[in-house]
Amino acid sequence: MIPIQGINHLTLTVSSLTRSLSFYIDVLGAVLIHRGRTDAYIECGPVWICLLERGEANRAEAGKAGMDHVAFTISDSDFDQAVETLKASSVSIIRGPVTRGDGRCVNFLDPDGIQLELNTGSLAGRMKIWN
Repeated sequence: MIPIQGINHLTLTVSSLTRSLSFYIDVLGAVLIHRGRTDAYIECGPVWICLLERGEANRAEAGKAGMDHVAFTISDSDFDQAVETLKASSVSIIRGPVTRGDGRCVNFLDPDGIQLELNTGSLAGRMKIWN
């Protein structure tokens, strides 16, 4: 058994580094740590993300196995304003806001169609609806 402690980082393949940085920084409030020619490292709260530009021609084919979505923890007191920020930024919301377990969540798409989620709940709270 590997003693996992939490998310270390995520690497997302994007078609335009400039467009994605704008989304993650201006809409989600990420902090730019490093920007290279085809990659950038950002912090979103306690999670760090590598955005790796591959361009449209090199993107994985639709339907292949891969990451379904990335969920970020957000406080319940910030949730409503975050949803309004997404809407004001014309972000495509694909589910929610909804209540699941002990928290609320909203799922949306980044500029490359990568599904992201803002979630106020916990794993223990989510499991309560399954037991």
